[in-house]
Amino acid sequence: MLNYWWVTRPKRKLNSVPEVLSTFAELSLNQQWEGQRTSHLSLEEALESAGLKRQGERRDQGGGGARTYKAWLVSLGLIFTQESSKQIKLTLAGEAIMNGDSPVDILKSQVLKYQFPSSFSVGRNIDVAPRFKIHPFVFLLKLLMDGRIGYLTTDEMANIVIVEAENETNKCYEHVVNRLIAYRNYGHQVLEADFSEKYGVKEGSTNLKDVANTMMNWLDYTQLTYREDGKMYVVQEHQDEVRTIVEHSLPFIDRPQNHEYFQRKYGIDPKHNKDTRNLTNTKTITSKMLAEQQIMKAYIALSLARPITAVDTYVVDSIASSTGLKEPLIIEILQKKYPRGSIGAFMTKYYEMAFKGRDEATEFEKATVELFRDVFKFKTTHVGPIGLTPDVLLESEEAGFVGIIDNKAYSKYSISNDHHNRMVHNYIEGLGNYYRGANQLAFFSYIAGGFGTNINSQVKNITDVTGVNGSCINVHNMIELVKRMEKRNYSHDDLRKIFSTNRQILLSDL
Repeated sequence: MLNYWWVTRPKRKLNSVPEVLSTFAELSLNQQWEGQRTSHLSLEEALESAGLKRQGERRDQGGGGARTYKAWLVSLGLIFTQESSKQIKLTLAGEAIMNGDSPVDILKSQVLKYQFPSSFSVGRNIDVAPRFKIHPFVFLLKLLMDGRIGYLTTDEMANIVIVEAENETNKCYEHVVNRLIAYRNYGHQVLEADFSEKYGVKEGSTNLKDVANTMMNWLDYTQLTYREDGKMYVVQEHQDEVRTIVEHSLPFIDRPQNHEYFQRKYGIDPKHNKDTRNLTNTKTITSKMLAEQQIMKAYIALSLARPITAVDTYVVDSIASSTGLKEPLIIEILQKKYPRGSIGAFMTKYYEMAFKGRDEATEFEKATVELFRDVFKFKTTHVGPIGLTPDVLLESEEAGFVGIIDNKAYSKYSISNDHHNRMVHNYIEGLGNYYRGANQLAFFSYIAGGFGTNINSQVKNITDVTGVNGSCINVHNMIELVKRMEKRNYSHDDLRKIFSTNRQILLSDL
């Protein structure tokens, strides 16, 4: 029995869940799972071929790796085994991801609803201790919003929270708060003498820290939190949302021993209140149904790599190339499943790029080019590689202006004196070195994970010197701008106004 919070972790992060789910659906949906060793091995091979699972010799040749990934999807409430047919089915949340809904929105809902006990946690070979009755991720958010705590480290989670936070009573919560404060003051000497024995920690083991780090990764994926210098915090822009989450306690899903009942309740996506689907009718699996799963899998992989706003020639050609299927069938399936494309999957990747520093700087720039081209319909050019230039040049032929964007993949970017001079003298005054058109420069802007406290005055200083309007926007608000584009359909004049605030762009500006 596991005497601490526990999550399965074939992957430490959730960003590959959509591709793993689509691979699983292609091979195992509406199929029986138990005892199907050949199917397990086929799935394992497919995961390896897609780069989702590390390749290596399978010692037992029993498909154990595939079972681990299946457990991951079960634990997140995306699939279940139907009791009557013993077949694998998608929950509503699993269907929503397969249908192109934002994986962040779906998985955020699933992570927040994650509870002990669950069908997964009481299952065979897992068996988390029954003393835990808690929504662990909501509990973590409550601690992060508490002024007495404010942040959490991996050690604090591993040694205090995941072993001592048993339930959601005020008594338990205050106990954990006091224990965290004591741990910060006195370190390991506040741990129980039998800590290692009580929680099954062997000498040199990092198991508790591994679990804590994985849970922090899951919470980071929701985009409600971020980490800096080893500490996890709530994102400033999402504090009101998190406050609402922690102030409204979630009901517990009952009957965790009843797998299908529990999974179908846990797996309700944000667009539904209940799962009323009749899944008892057995469908004959046709070649067209198999092709549809193949196309959906290829589409999901593509949507994670670039923003898709419509079923266009590029999308069809890419899927035809990867699947070998005929274009008319691909067009038919895509227009049925994804008539408006899907931006949410790509924005997950964009969010991560905004905090990678120089590691993915060029990819961040290229992604910004694609967003302004495909979502906002600007004529865009990646001018960064030229040198002494901004990263992205935007041109609006309909509104008659150009804009420049500089990407900074940092959590707290500030415009140094050197960067100020570069923007003024090389980017703005040197516009003619990389733009040959007749339109005037309307604005400059920075996109970053986040900004330092003096960013507003730093932007205004550039505007005062050059007479050109400017702004900066953090990745959270950039993602919100992309989300709102579908409903608001901003004109280029609207966007020029938003990017000309001469300060940091706020949600209220969108």
